[in-house]
Amino acid sequence: MKLGDGVEQAIHSVSMLAGLSDGGVLSAAALAEFHGVSTSYLLKHLQALSGAGIVNTVPGPKGGYKLAKATEEISLLDIVLAVEGPEPAFRCSEIRQRGPNRLPGRYFTKPCQISAAMLKAERVYRAELAKTSIADIVAQLAADDDGGIAARGCAFLEINERKAAR
Repeated sequence: MKLGDGVEQAIHSVSMLAGLSDGGVLSAAALAEFHGVSTSYLLKHLQALSGAGIVNTVPGPKGGYKLAKATEEISLLDIVLAVEGPEPAFRCSEIRQRGPNRLPGRYFTKPCQISAAMLKAERVYRAELAKTSIADIVAQLAADDDGGIAARGCAFLEINERKAAR
């Protein structure tokens, strides 16, 4: 299964927003700059995250993005579904019923076994993503970091974090 680049960008952006101080926001341009990605492409995913209630948009010249929920309440599955949509990755189109020498419908009363296996795997995959929160990701990063990653993020936030007008 291949997820789009937007999923990676969205997860990293949400993780970055987790480091903001109270009342702080980051612009889409700053998030894009930090991650070395296209602002216009990232904006599309930030809009999806906003629509899903994961981030809040603060309008105005001092505006930007901030988390709408606590990091413990945002799972990787929430972000994947916001960016990729709720549809399963595998979509059975019943090709077993096409082609020459078609069989009558009585041969197809049970679900396609390929579809059933793929949907079972999707349920497991989604359950694992649902178990992992942004808080878990941030904690694991902190545990694995020798200080360099945190210093880079803090230095960037020091320059780019905006205090939203209240």
